[in-house]
Amino acid sequence: MRQFSSYGPVNNKLHYYAPRKELIDKAYTQLIGGESAEGGHCLTVWAPRQTGKSWLMQQILLRLRGDARFDVLKINLEPLKYEKDAVKIMNKIAEKIGAGLDKTFSPIEDPDQFQDNFKKGIIEKPLILILDEFDSLAKEAINAIVSAFRNIYNTRLDEMDTPSEEKSYLLHGVALIGIHSAIGIDSDRGSPFNVQRGLHVPNLTYEEVEGMFKWYEKESGREVKTEVIERLFAETHGQPGLTCWLGELLTTGFDDYSSDTARPIEAADFETVYAAAADTLPNNNILNIINKATRENNKHFVLKMFQTGEKIRFRFDEPTIGALYMNGVIDKEKGEHNRYYVRFSCPFVQKRLFNYFAAEIFSDMGQLVESLTRTDNVITPTRLNVRELLRLYQAYLDRNKSWLFKEAPRRSDQRVYEAVFHFNLYAYIDRFLQDRDGVVFPEFPTGNGKIDLLIRYRKTIYGLELKSFSDFAAYRRALDKAAQYGEQLRLSEIYLVTFLEAVEEKKRQEYEAEYVDARSGVTVKPVFIQTGAV
Repeated sequence: MRQFSSYGPVNNKLHYYAPRKELIDKAYTQLIGGESAEGGHCLTVWAPRQTGKSWLMQQILLRLRGDARFDVLKINLEPLKYEKDAVKIMNKIAEKIGAGLDKTFSPIEDPDQFQDNFKKGIIEKPLILILDEFDSLAKEAINAIVSAFRNIYNTRLDEMDTPSEEKSYLLHGVALIGIHSAIGIDSDRGSPFNVQRGLHVPNLTYEEVEGMFKWYEKESGREVKTEVIERLFAETHGQPGLTCWLGELLTTGFDDYSSDTARPIEAADFETVYAAAADTLPNNNILNIINKATRENNKHFVLKMFQTGEKIRFRFDEPTIGALYMNGVIDKEKGEHNRYYVRFSCPFVQKRLFNYFAAEIFSDMGQLVESLTRTDNVITPTRLNVRELLRLYQAYLDRNKSWLFKEAPRRSDQRVYEAVFHFNLYAYIDRFLQDRDGVVFPEFPTGNGKIDLLIRYRKTIYGLELKSFSDFAAYRRALDKAAQYGEQLRLSEIYLVTFLEAVEEKKRQEYEAEYVDARSGVTVKPVFIQTGAV
């Protein structure tokens, strides 16, 4: 029986996969160039990591090998990523091409000689070349190689009336696989490969994810409840690596979870698997994403993304945005007036990053509650009083803020990032509840700033929506949105927790008045947290 796999390209004989026929047809057609004499195209196959680029080109490779008109080679360039000398890299590539064609090429002494290996007479048959991990090469090598491909492409265009097998160069088509959308974009003299066509590999659709699980159902005879597939897709947005990883955990289990094949996979199974995936299980895909997001040159941008106010415009040519997008940290979403904004790539990634920053910044929380302080007004064996819990947190903040935020990351104006306070509140509640049979977890309904904390205690859910105060109009809108979110959660009441530096007691009493939404009947209970100057 097949399995779900997230460890490199999937094997069609062993693993579940999405056929992606339209995408494969598109790339195949571009590489062979239809029936025209001009030949195929220079194609860059790009997407963030772990989206199935290499698998896609493997399927095209198998299809092309069935066409007697062409020689087809696929070469993995990752072993060359530490080589800096462009000429040495081109010699190695030439050696691999020669080995694949059973030929020995003359050594290359300068970049201009690289393209000579593709001349008619040196090779006998139109060649389609697929270079995987191409963007792992040194910048100088990338620019030299794509310059050669451009010259070959333009020369073949000048011979458009000549059949492909009779042209001066027999390099019929090229596919460059990498995470960057524009190979050669870093060239100081402009892109040498402006004849390229790009093929973006998107995430899986819901139908594709559902199709894999229906395939599993057919083979195993075991039902996967629809709510499990819906929840998995909502958390991963169809990112292939994460989708297949969670699919593997659900269907085969792990140390702390035995997947019982005698019964359906239900929502409770997903919650068990998801909690372990979020906190305890290693996965190279997510570890790479966290590594990229928390590097010093990216960290401040990611912290800025957790702000609950203004959205950040998505501009691919901004280096940090481009790098985070191609490494699977962020994605784009289209808003009003055709404007694009930054969002996290999926809720699972956002939660992992939220948990990472909360743990990193607040590994030491100090004493949560002063000695001899009674907490029976905060928590009982049956109920949690959220307002009293937040008052307890306010007292904790007042006592400890002088040292608590001393090493916290700061904006350019030296103010602590808004998200740092959210991390701190989450860390406080998490530690407060850990010995009291309660749990708190963050939720991110929009993917670009909105943060909610959901507390589960004694089978009751309590919702907290976190905000920072800007002005009264925005505060009124926040009350309405909090009511809407409470309605989505099927809660009769929800807390709107607003952080601000200082508030007068009279204003606190005015703004903390409960608000009942006329349409839904949801009660919003505002609470202000005063941070002070830190």
